[in-house]
Amino acid sequence: MNLRNLLIAIFALVSFTACNRGNGGKEQTDTATSGEVNIVSDESYTLIFKTLEYTFESIYTHADVTMKYKPEAEALADLMADSCKVAVLNRDLSENEKKVFQQNNIYPKSIKVAEDAVALIIHPENPDSLFTVSQVQQILNGKDSLWSAINPSNKSGVIKVVFDNKGSANARYMKDSLLKGGEFQKNVFAVNSNQEVIDYVRSNKSAIGVISVNWISDRDDTLSQQFLRQVKVVGISSEAITDTEKMYYKPYQAYIKSREYPFVRSVYLINRQTRAGLGTGFVSFVAGEKGQRMILKSGLIPATMPVRVVQFK
Repeated sequence: MNLRNLLIAIFALVSFTACNRGNGGKEQTDTATSGEVNIVSDESYTLIFKTLEYTFESIYTHADVTMKYKPEAEALADLMADSCKVAVLNRDLSENEKKVFQQNNIYPKSIKVAEDAVALIIHPENPDSLFTVSQVQQILNGKDSLWSAINPSNKSGVIKVVFDNKGSANARYMKDSLLKGGEFQKNVFAVNSNQEVIDYVRSNKSAIGVISVNWISDRDDTLSQQFLRQVKVVGISSEAITDTEKMYYKPYQAYIKSREYPFVRSVYLINRQTRAGLGTGFVSFVAGEKGQRMILKSGLIPATMPVRVVQFK
């Protein structure tokens, strides 16, 4: 073997060793059902993924999944920095983001596991709980900044719209889908979490909160039901109507599935692991039958199993 080929072989061996090491230089020995893995989720899905993590570790007792919950921008940054192997996002990677990974010979796999929705909530005593998409748009861009613009008899004053975080998926989704590149106005601000949004709306009659529906969708979760008792969920219509409630839809599973509720988005697991490690095993679990049934029970729409919608007359 000449010197050139020897150097190439040594470089390949070093590169292979480096790719299979992590956590301070320790060799990665995790499998699809054992070992350790870091996963970061958009904070929107805290309730369901805490349950998925607990169930996965209960089935696979040698698995140690460390879940962290952050705003979308931070979760994506962790994935790109290799601080986690899997990220839970409500969008796929953009083409530019994929190119950054590919420049490092990493080809993340995106798997859609659910559909959820952005929910609007108001104070329980606020009488105006029905909005059109156009009205929501006018509120976010500041054109309708008073409750009296929605209903002349509503004396709640200035409408305050509160998001969970400046870098959250909820804020990005509403800005992208309704403002088309525009900016939120001064009546829009952010706190630090979905739970803080609920707390703020519960204490302020003039507020509209924007949260992930998963925080209020699980009918068997005591925390979710506690939140539902503290706020009122807004019905949304895609059409400009004012004389009937029949065309206003709340973010219930049937209306998310049919997309009659307009603010619907997809949930993805983005896996950058290049081998069949624990991150891949967890993704397979969530996308499999057990994980999908748990997603259905949580009030979201599973992506890989059929959903039966029954209409009562």
